[in-house]
Amino acid sequence: MQRKKISLVLGSGGARGYAHIGVIEELEARGYEIVSVSGASMGALIGGLYACGKMREYKAWVLDLEPLDVAGLLDLSWDRRGFMNGTKVFDHLEQIIGRRKIEELPVRYTAVASDLNRGKEVWFQDGDLLEAIRASIAIPSVFTPVECDGRLLVDGGVLNPLPVAPTMSDRSDLTIAVSLYGAEIETEEEPPPVAERYDSMIEWVASYAKSAFKDYMKKQERLHMFSILDRTFDTMQQSLTKYRLGGYPPDMVIEVPRNVCETFDFHKAAEVIEAGRSIAAEALS
Repeated sequence: MQRKKISLVLGSGGARGYAHIGVIEELEARGYEIVSVSGASMGALIGGLYACGKMREYKAWVLDLEPLDVAGLLDLSWDRRGFMNGTKVFDHLEQIIGRRKIEELPVRYTAVASDLNRGKEVWFQDGDLLEAIRASIAIPSVFTPVECDGRLLVDGGVLNPLPVAPTMSDRSDLTIAVSLYGAEIETEEEPPPVAERYDSMIEWVASYAKSAFKDYMKKQERLHMFSILDRTFDTMQQSLTKYRLGGYPPDMVIEVPRNVCETFDFHKAAEVIEAGRSIAAEALS
């Protein structure tokens, strides 16, 4: 029996993007063949890793990350356009991926970024894979933007959190989209506030900054701003996802609950990957 060919669309959503790994593993376990991947932000990262055959190596790395390990990957940027420049993360990703050209990947791949200068989304379907991913995950105010050919590029989720359109011309049997903004699930107890859970991380970062910046980072107002930015971006992307799906409906949408973890819970890979696998199994059944 011939395997069904799938165009897979992976949405943005920060650390919730770990769920994409579980979804992909479940699809493969059921015999589906993924022939193309389109992604925004974390979806572009996981999709790129899959397209170049390095998803398992990435998974092994993130499964070992503890909160302090994640904090150690934060590299402060003195560029006023973003809090971090992402060099440490991408140095490690380069060790995993190497330098690869998108057009040479065995799986068709598209990374989507947003051009602030023109107010348009940008599709990366050729060129350097790491550079495309870096542009797609540049969360405004968190990561510094990428300047390229007169374009100021930030997170793809700003304009298109679930980019189905790049797969419309694919020769596949099904288009499956994975949204990271599904309805929230009930939990036994409320998770601690974002500010409280990131207090230790903020303290760690502050120790590497100048004394004036350290004092500023310790202020409760800074923590409140971080929480508001997180929730604002989530709300915006949730609304945009619904709008985009109306214009380009896939054959199936697998919805990962919005509260499966917080946007910056990058130390929770194991539970989020397993959640993705479980949710995919239920949806596919």
